[in-house]
Amino acid sequence: MNHFSYSADGPGHDRQHPPEPGRAEPGRWPKLEAALAVVNRDLTATLPGQEALILMVEPPWRPMSPGGTDRGQVYVAMPDGRWHGNAVNARDVEEGDPPEPEDAATILAVVAEAAQSTIMELLWQVWPICPEHKIGTHARASGAADDWSQGEGDAAGPPVWWCRGTRDSDGHDVSPVGELAGTLPGKQRRALRRGERARDGLRQPRGRTSER
Repeated sequence: MNHFSYSADGPGHDRQHPPEPGRAEPGRWPKLEAALAVVNRDLTATLPGQEALILMVEPPWRPMSPGGTDRGQVYVAMPDGRWHGNAVNARDVEEGDPPEPEDAATILAVVAEAAQSTIMELLWQVWPICPEHKIGTHARASGAADDWSQGEGDAAGPPVWWCRGTRDSDGHDVSPVGELAGTLPGKQRRALRRGERARDGLRQPRGRTSER
């Protein structure tokens, strides 16, 4: 994440600084929030102890023209607010930016890619990893051709984590995005479920104890 400044045009103008990025207001981006919650399930399952990713908003840093609709750029970030990679929303469709996707599958694929970029760059590790081939996977549409990439048109199914395989094996879908827990060995799955039950128990309000 880079903070930068820009100078106003013309002599006599002071150097200006862009507004600081901040955490997205809850409920402001409901579709992105829902997609990130799904991706965070995979993060919890495969990187125990890693805190959930968040949405950060970088406010517009240039004055908008009358009628502009720039709401800032939204990024998938680490809990401390750092991110890497592209924004997950459009900047200003009136200026020619592509419109934000409306369908949940496309949004989930975009958010998954952004989460992967942030995790890999800032934690310096490949994520997520195919449990069979021990190599990195990529978010893409289920059932797509091996040479398909995001933005090339409609594909067969919802987003999955896809492994390209090795010299001796073909590419394959590892799991739907959000369901990597199902690919874990039994011992890890049981430990994950115990952790989920423990967290759920902490969130439950304590009931009154009956008096004897």
